[in-house]
Amino acid sequence: MIGIVFLGFLALLAIGAPIFLALGTTGVVLFYQDDALLSFAQRLIDELNSVPLLAVPYFVIAATFMERGGIARALVDAAQAWVGQIRGGVGLVGITACALFATMCGSSVATAIAMGTILIPAMLRSGYSGGFASGVVASAGTLGILIPPSLAFVIYGVLADVSIPRLFLAGVIPAILQIVMISGYIIWFSRKNNYAIDSSAIPRSEKLHKTLLALPTLLIPLIVLGGLYGGFMTLSESAAVSAVVAYFLALFVYKGITVKETFAVLAVGVRNASVIMIIVAVALPFGHWITESGLGAKLVGQLHDWDIKGWQFLLFLNLVLLFLGMFLEVLSVLMIMMPLVLPLLEPLQIDPIHFGVLVVVNMEIALLSPPLGLNLFVVSDIGKVPLSQVIRGTTPFFLILLVLLGMVTYIPILSTWLPELLMPTM
Repeated sequence: MIGIVFLGFLALLAIGAPIFLALGTTGVVLFYQDDALLSFAQRLIDELNSVPLLAVPYFVIAATFMERGGIARALVDAAQAWVGQIRGGVGLVGITACALFATMCGSSVATAIAMGTILIPAMLRSGYSGGFASGVVASAGTLGILIPPSLAFVIYGVLADVSIPRLFLAGVIPAILQIVMISGYIIWFSRKNNYAIDSSAIPRSEKLHKTLLALPTLLIPLIVLGGLYGGFMTLSESAAVSAVVAYFLALFVYKGITVKETFAVLAVGVRNASVIMIIVAVALPFGHWITESGLGAKLVGQLHDWDIKGWQFLLFLNLVLLFLGMFLEVLSVLMIMMPLVLPLLEPLQIDPIHFGVLVVVNMEIALLSPPLGLNLFVVSDIGKVPLSQVIRGTTPFFLILLVLLGMVTYIPILSTWLPELLMPTM
C-alpha cells in the first residue's frame, strides 16, 4: 500500500501539482488507511502552533521591506566605495553586498532580486559579460540561506527539532569559505579577461559618508543575532522586531517606499510567507506518520543489513539531493526528504547540526541547477540576459559550490566548531 501511495505522490509531482497539494493528499491517504483521518487534521493545526515557526512570516515580511525599501542600494554604494577600484571590483561589490544583505534577509531569492536589480546593469555598463554578471549575482544570492538568519535553517530546525541558534552559527564558516572562493574566482576571471578598473579615486570623506549611510542597515542583524545570542529575545521575537525595523528603515531612512505603499508591500510579504507556511503545515503531519509507522526503523534496519557507513550515506544522499534539486523547488526537496532521512542520522552517528549545513549547501546548489534553478530565472529576468547565457555564466560558480559541498560533507568541524565553541551542548 505504501508503494502505491508513493507512486501516487510522484505522479502528482509529475503532472505539476503544487507541492503542498501532493504532500497534503499523500498525508490524507496515509492517515486514512490507518483510520486516523481526524488525527491528520489535529496534527496539521498542532504543528503550526510552533514558536520557532512563527519566525518564518516575520523574516519573510522583513525581507520584502528590505527588497523594496532602498536598503540594497545603500549596501551596494558602501561596498563600491571600498572595493570598487580593484580589478573585478564590481563583481566583488556584488559578493560583498549580497553577503551583507544576507545577514538581514534569510532568503536567497530576495537577495538575488534586490541585488541583481542594481548590480547586473552596473556590471554590464562596466564591460562585464552578461553571463558572468548573472553568475556572480545568482551564486552570491545563494548566501541568503547560508548566512544567519536563514529561513532554510529555521525550517530545518523545526523539522529536525534541533537548536536554530546553533544552526545559525554552523553556517558562518561555510559562508565565509563560499565568499572567499567566489571572490577569488572573480578576481582571477577579471584579470584573465582584463576587465576595466574604475580609476576614479573616491575621497576618504565620501567613503565614510557612504559607509555611514549604510550603517543603519546593521540594526537588523544586530537585533536578530544580538537579541538571540544575548538572551534578550526569542527567535520569533527578534524576527518580529527585525520586520518592524526594516519597515521604518525603508520608510524613513532610505525612503524606498511610501506610507501609501505599506499595505501593498506587506501583502506581498504575507502572501510569500503563506506559501511557505502551507507547505510546512501539510509536510509535518506526513513526517509524523513516517516516524509513527515504523518506516524509519525499517530503513535503519536495512542500512544495518547493508553495512552502510556514514560517509557512504552522505555521498549517496548528496547525489539524491542534487538530482532532486534539478527538478524541484528547494523547499519542496527539504520537505520531501527530511522526514525520511532524519531518523537515520543517530544510528549512523551523524551530527544533525552538521547535516543541516550539508542540506542547506545542497539547497544553494539547487538554486543554480538547470532546468528549474530559481536564481537562474530571477537573474535572467532582472538582467534581460538569455537563460542559456546565464546557465553558462553560472557554471563555474556551480562547480565552486560543489567543492564547498564536498568540504562541508567530509570536514564536519567546519560546521560544528563554532556552535560547540559558543553554545556547547550540556
